[in-house]
Amino acid sequence: MDALPALAAWLAASPLPWLVLTMLAYTLTLALYRRSGAHPLLIPPLTATALVVAVLLATGTPYATYRAGTGLLSFLIGPATVALAIPLFAQRGRIRQLWRPLGVALLAGCTAAIVSAVLLAWALGGTRETLLSLAPKSATMPIALPVAERLGGLPSLTAVAVAVTGIAGAVLAAPLLRLLRVHDPAVRGFAIGLTAHAIGTARELQVHPTAGAFAALAMSLNGVATAVLVPVCVAAMPWLGR
Repeated sequence: MDALPALAAWLAASPLPWLVLTMLAYTLTLALYRRSGAHPLLIPPLTATALVVAVLLATGTPYATYRAGTGLLSFLIGPATVALAIPLFAQRGRIRQLWRPLGVALLAGCTAAIVSAVLLAWALGGTRETLLSLAPKSATMPIALPVAERLGGLPSLTAVAVAVTGIAGAVLAAPLLRLLRVHDPAVRGFAIGLTAHAIGTARELQVHPTAGAFAALAMSLNGVATAVLVPVCVAAMPWLGR
């Protein structure tokens, strides 16, 4: 048992172990996901996150230490997001045809995501700090974290909310869309990208090129819309959390 504090001190002093842990966890859980036949409950963001959290708890390492150690991976999210312009370019004709319904869906989905999260947390007795942390949960991580931090939220809580939202969306969206008989890959992709951001987009890119392109479009537009609408919604509800 004496080895655990020493291990925690070593982990806190170097970013390398956390990079290795994260990449190893993803590699192992990706192999498990493929062997299971792509079972939705075994998607790597869910199982890899659980594995990393278990290590953090076992070593008593705070999230801030882990976040600092994996800063390189966070930085690479930006270039990876920009690279999504490639499948978007291939779908430019269809996007031009659908820009009106896509705009309506973006506004409705983004507003519903923000308002529902804030009102639900408020109804359950959440503090204003908690409400501000949860408001941008449906945006991708590089946008949600600075938005929450600038408004006075907790980045660590926002990170958890974003991850849970993406995982839940990736797991639940496909069966829900089948239940609603939504089969158009453009509609499916936009809906999942809007609600499950990067995690849902990554999965849709594996399913269908059109769905992946529209998911990337929804994720990008929703990030911008969230950055604009969260302050507006918070200003319109100043009584929350007081």
